[in-house]
Amino acid sequence: MSNATQQQVKERGFLDRYFEITKRGSTIGTEVRGGLVTFVTMAYIVILNPIILSGKEDIAGNILDFGQVSAATALAAGVMTILFGIVSRLPFAFAAGLGINAFLAFSVVQEVTWPEAMAIVIINGLLIVLLAATGLRRMIFDAVPVQLKLAITVGIGFFIAFIGFVNSGFVDSTGQSSPPVGLGPSGVGFIATIPTVIFVVTLVLTGILVAKKVKGGILIGLVSGTLIAVIVEAIWKIGPKFADDGSLNPGGWSLTEPVLQGNPFAIPDLGLVGAVSFDFGKVGVVTVIMLVFTLLFTNFFDAMGTMTGLSREAQLADEKGNFPRIKSALVVEGVGAVVGGGTSSSSTTVFIESGAGIGEGARTGLANIVTGVVFLLAMFFTPLTQIVPTEVAAAALVIVGAMMMSQISNIDLGDFRVLLPVFLTAAVMPLSYSIANGIGAGFISWVLIHAFTGRAKQVHWLLWIVSLGFVIFFARGPIEALLGV
Repeated sequence: MSNATQQQVKERGFLDRYFEITKRGSTIGTEVRGGLVTFVTMAYIVILNPIILSGKEDIAGNILDFGQVSAATALAAGVMTILFGIVSRLPFAFAAGLGINAFLAFSVVQEVTWPEAMAIVIINGLLIVLLAATGLRRMIFDAVPVQLKLAITVGIGFFIAFIGFVNSGFVDSTGQSSPPVGLGPSGVGFIATIPTVIFVVTLVLTGILVAKKVKGGILIGLVSGTLIAVIVEAIWKIGPKFADDGSLNPGGWSLTEPVLQGNPFAIPDLGLVGAVSFDFGKVGVVTVIMLVFTLLFTNFFDAMGTMTGLSREAQLADEKGNFPRIKSALVVEGVGAVVGGGTSSSSTTVFIESGAGIGEGARTGLANIVTGVVFLLAMFFTPLTQIVPTEVAAAALVIVGAMMMSQISNIDLGDFRVLLPVFLTAAVMPLSYSIANGIGAGFISWVLIHAFTGRAKQVHWLLWIVSLGFVIFFARGPIEALLGV
């Protein structure tokens, strides 16, 4: 290195040298702007995560507080985004994973309590750290066909969208065996409530913004839908669906009313931090193992695929998909699950919305520092999140589900050996209201259809083991009864 070059490196400053800003063709200003754009595109998680997690009774009848979940979500997102930026020096922001929090809210807490569910998230994170540190995580990831990896994302997208339709009242149970669901309340076949109309308006508005590639389109849609809801509530006084006296208002807001009560600024309530329990004495061993196993796979493949895609978008990956500091990135991602479980905000993982900041020019971990700091500041404004009605947040669920479903375009469905497992993965998740069921159906069908059509040698031995694990998962009830656990 010439003296002139050495002098240039010194003049760049510590931030430039540490994050390799100039080397990656970026500037400090670009990184700051990219970090802010990433926050704007994913800030909805501070609203959406408590919508999904709070109000859902666990097996003991306990629920999580909306405001506490919101504050914990912002805290975990801020801490993990900054940590990942410092350690891995990549512009991949972190927050509570949508597919994972849905799995916790609609599956896991049907078996265990919320503190136990968060302990399972922590165990999942520790296993991911171990797998990443030993190199096994990369080995397992490579063993699963890319078609199934993409199908898992597609299935979770359908599942999240279905939850959004149900939460908004757009789709509801008919109370009959056929058809089991229908359009509108009680499946009457038409939209009959103002909150559901606002869901439709928010969905269309957000869809237009996203289609026009407006940065922060989801957040703008959420804010716009909420403002409309606030105005409508102020004029018509719709009220909640379930009143304090126990009476039912069929046309009311399902969970949260769009009414601001008190000061929008508040000291964050972090009462959920550390609210975990590793006492699984009331549930079977097989049940706990399978819940950890399923959560591990959901977390595992979603994060690995997202990081691979983002690294390619940032032009940081080589032809094999490897990107800088991949091992440390995978380890820190596992730590995200531990932090998410420890704060009761669900597993914290890499967010695909980081692509917005990358599109703005972010190429280094400095952008993460900016995003993380803003998330920490957001903790002090959690009262604002409680005025967002479920019907408005449901529109964002449908939009995110559609985004995840788009991955199906990357799957070649010309071979029925591929088509059937992909279809089962994507269809079983929403229809059975279980991410675990969809993944298991896809893995088992892939192994069987390849084995009985002369392609057994093409199935990696690790996939056989994983599929066997899912067979046990589907039969865990009889197995637990047989073992007396």
